[in-house]
Parts: sequence; structure tokens; C-alpha cells
Amino acid sequence: MHGMPEDGSGKVGPADPEAFAKNLARLVEEGSRALSAYLKPREEGQLADEVAEQITDAVKTLGQVAEYWLADPQRSLEAQSSLMRAYIDVWSNSVKRLSGEQVPPTARPDARDARFADPDWTANPFFDALKQSYLVTADWAQRMVREADGIDPHTRHKADFYVKQIANAISPSNYVLTNPQLIRETFESNAENLVRGATMLAEDIAAGGGSLKIRQTDPTKFEVGKNLATTPGKVIFENELFQLLHYAPTTKDVLAVPLLIVPPWINKFYVLDLAPEKSYIKWAVDQGLSVFVISWVNPDAALAAKGFEHYMRDGVLTALDQVEKATGEKKAHLVGYCVGGTLLATTLGWLAAKKKSRVQSATFLATQVDFRHAGDLKVFVDEDQLKQLERKMQEIGYLDAGMMAMAFNMLRANDLIWPYVVNNYMRGKAPFPFDLLYWNSDSTRLPAANHSFYLRSCYLDNKLSQGKMEIAGVKIDLKKVKVPVYNLATREDHIAPAISVFLGSQFFGGPVRFVMAGSGHIAGVVNHPAKQKYQYWTGGNAKGSLEDWLAKAKEHAGSWWTDWFEWLESQDDRRVPARQPGGGKLKAIEDAPGRYVRVRS
Repeated sequence: MHGMPEDGSGKVGPADPEAFAKNLARLVEEGSRALSAYLKPREEGQLADEVAEQITDAVKTLGQVAEYWLADPQRSLEAQSSLMRAYIDVWSNSVKRLSGEQVPPTARPDARDARFADPDWTANPFFDALKQSYLVTADWAQRMVREADGIDPHTRHKADFYVKQIANAISPSNYVLTNPQLIRETFESNAENLVRGATMLAEDIAAGGGSLKIRQTDPTKFEVGKNLATTPGKVIFENELFQLLHYAPTTKDVLAVPLLIVPPWINKFYVLDLAPEKSYIKWAVDQGLSVFVISWVNPDAALAAKGFEHYMRDGVLTALDQVEKATGEKKAHLVGYCVGGTLLATTLGWLAAKKKSRVQSATFLATQVDFRHAGDLKVFVDEDQLKQLERKMQEIGYLDAGMMAMAFNMLRANDLIWPYVVNNYMRGKAPFPFDLLYWNSDSTRLPAANHSFYLRSCYLDNKLSQGKMEIAGVKIDLKKVKVPVYNLATREDHIAPAISVFLGSQFFGGPVRFVMAGSGHIAGVVNHPAKQKYQYWTGGNAKGSLEDWLAKAKEHAGSWWTDWFEWLESQDDRRVPARQPGGGKLKAIEDAPGRYVRVRS
């Protein structure tokens, strides 16, 4: 086979058969360790096996698709025939290639699909046929879902998601015997790669307490407060839900109106304060802003009953009170990111209903307030799945951090799961240090009451945009929110899709500046101007469709941050002498980033 190691006889084989045999024995030993790490907590009753419930839902969903095709013999025959024809085409073309004839492939992977980048996937007829057979099978399965009439939209969405997950999992690139690169590396190293991989597999299962916690980076290279979240500042307030951070100024004067950032509690705030050259927080400080950030607690069972109202009252509103004490300003600019933005919108609606003027402007980063187009996360939200999830949360008081992390990773499985499975456990290579992926793995627990309210009120019932959400006895009507809004979407967002963020612009009652950035949910937001990466689009009112808006929008190179700051400054450009953290009514408790963010799940 092309590119494969050969011995003197011309046969494919390991470089050293004796060493290869020894390593296979070691592989069995390391595999036993991995199996033991998986089984032990289950045998001891420390961990319930939840795979059965997930498989049951997938089988039930895909069964409805199968019922449609099997209900009509003619339809079933046509479906099977279309797949057989594709296989015959692949086989026929492979035979022609073996005879020296040049023929176009039956199926090609996407140009961005890194799974089949190795030259042998094309040059070697066997692997080329295997690749094409996989591609036509995956395409056929997705067509079966798309063309199954009479299935409700949610079931179709779930079926499409499950088919994608199955297709991703069975890709021949994921297995040693069907991946030419893995075969080469296994023979060249006499299976040493598999031994190293099995060792890491056992370690990662043990680190996950019996569940596989795939390492995406080298965790030993990062420490919060040492080389992450290093922007100087102080913790000036804390309660059981959050610490309030105030960052030290780097300019002689600052905008009079302070900035309060409301990050998501599903992840930790320091995604906005990674390395200094990437930090949104540091950049905002350097522009002359008094920057305050909420650092949410990583909750345990003691906070099980804390709901959306608590996160609003004891979180955002309390933080606003403390910012006023620290600065003397009655109003603040507020920034909400992802679910932090959803909470911020809810808070604005509550303040508007109470006729309280506390906010100068509101910025939403990749935030949804209407959830009709909420993307693949809606796959996990229906009545049956929510009841199962709520039962689990009631048992321990929170949603385990690993469950949410896995859900997010599954949205981009070919980027965040399978490349690491191949690299770590089959190639036996440790992943490179990467600050963003360290943050991605530093996930948090979620209080049962809060998470249940969020999933039901937003994803399931979409109450916020319809004016049906009730918080602390108040119906939230976003049309009453008159403060200026800067609403940022990211074009390739898989968590808060751009179409969903765009639609959300239409529910606020005041002026809205809609901007769309290039890239996705994280890279599109965390895009320092000095990097000169990606682009952003500005245009008129967010009316009609996103496609129509984008067709008329103006594209700008680089980061949206500069556009945002110009907009922010235009709201109120008064400046005052710089404020030192802990220098006013609120004294410093400890240095930023504080204790709360350091608590790992």
C-alpha cells in the first residue's frame, strides 16, 4: 500500500515484529486499566450509567424515521436502491482506477474536512473506496431524515442531529485498521503509539471519575491567575452567587459611566481575559473604561434552589448597586455574553417594568432572547428529556459540569471530540497547550432551579420574546426596554446562531445597532484588534431577514471592538479621574481574579 512500511518481502508489517508483539501485550494491560477505571465507580454505586437513556432516545427518534420509509414497500425499495446504486458507482470507479483509468470520484469530502487530509485517502485505491463508501452512506442517511415527510420539526431536528453524531463516530478515520496514517504510525512505532494512547485513556477516565474526560490541551501549562485571567484588579464585593471584580485603570482618566460585564455562568468569565494580547477586559481598561466583572460561583448542592430570579436580584442588580457605590454613578453600561446576555435582557425588562433607570446602554454578545432558531442545543430540550434531566438534578442539586461540556462538544464533534480521540488515544500524542481549550474544559456546575427555569422558559416555551416570562411577579416585556442596544452576532455561531441573534434585535423597544462578526461563538467575540483577524459587518436596522440585511451591510476588516467602543463613547463621553479598585466605599477583599473562578468541578 502506498506510503506503508514494508519488510524485505514487500509485505506490509511492523518494523520490529518482536517489539510489536510486546507492545500489544502492554496494550492489553493498559486497556484493562482503562476498563477498570470505567467500571469501578459504577460497581461501587458512585456513578450511574446514563448511556442507556441517551441510546433509548436516539433509537426512538430514528425509529420514527425508519417507520416512514418502511411503511410503504415501494418507498422503502427506492431508498435502498439509491444507496446500492451509490455503492455500485464507488465499486465500479475503484475497479477502473485499479486498471489505470482516471475517473472522477463518486463522493468528495468537504475541502475543510481534515479527517481525510492524508494523501493515502486519495492515492490508495482501497482507502479511497472506503472513504467514498463512508461519505455516500452518511449522505444517504441524512437524506433519509430530510425527506421523511410527516415527522414533526423537533423530531426531524433530533434525528438529523443523531444521524450526524453516528456518522461522525463511524468515520473510518477514527479507527486504527481503517486509517492509513494510523496504520503507518502503528507499524513504524511497533504499536508504541497505541500503548501511549491507552495509558492516556486510562488517565482521562480516572480524571473524569469513571467518565471519559477527553483532554483537549495540556492542563499542566495553565493556571488561572498566573498565565490566565491576569489583568490587575481587586475583588471588591462577594456574596454566595458571585464576586465583583474591579480592574485597575491604565489611563489617567476614564469614561464617567462604568462598564459592568455579565458573563455566562455555564462557563467561567476569563474567556474574556485569557492572555493579555487576547483579553477583551484588558483592552477595555486600556481604552479608558472603569471595568467591573461578575465572577459567578461554581455552585454546589447548597445552591440548588437558586433560580433565575436569584441570579437577577442577588447577581446583576446587586452588582449594579455595588458599582454605583464604587463610582458614584447611578447608571452603568452593561455587557452580557451568551446566557449572561439572556439574564441581562430579563433584568432590563424587569427594570423597565419597575420604571427604574439604572442602565446607560446594553451590549449583547452572541445572546439569544428569542429561541425559535436556537440551533442544535434544542435537540436536548423536549418534555421527556427535561423530566429526565430534572430528576437527575434533583438528586444532587445541580447539573454536573461534564454533561453540559459534552453537549457543547457534541455540537462540533469533528472539531472538539474525534480529532482528540484519534490524536490522544490512537496516535498517542499529547495535545498542544492552548489557553482557549483549557478554558473550554474548565466547565462549571449549574444550579438545578436556575437551569430548569432557563431550559423551560427559553428553549422549550420561548417565553422571553413573547412577553410571557414572569420574574419576581413581573411579566417581562422587552418592548419596554428603551435603552440603546448594541447586539453582536457571530456568523458561524453553533450555540447562538446568527439568525437567532438577528431576530432578537426586533423585540427591544429602543434603538438597536446590530453587528455581525466573522467566525464563531468564541473566536468571533474574543478578537483583539491587534490580531487583524476575521471581519465584521454593519448595516441598517435589523428588520426582515438576515440574508437581506447582510446583502446590504458593509464589511469591515478586523475586530468589532473598535466599532463597539465608538458606539459606547457616543452614549456619554464625560470623563473623570481614574478610579482605583478598593479606593472608595468598597474595600478590596483580594486580588483579581478571586477565589470563585479557581474552583474546579
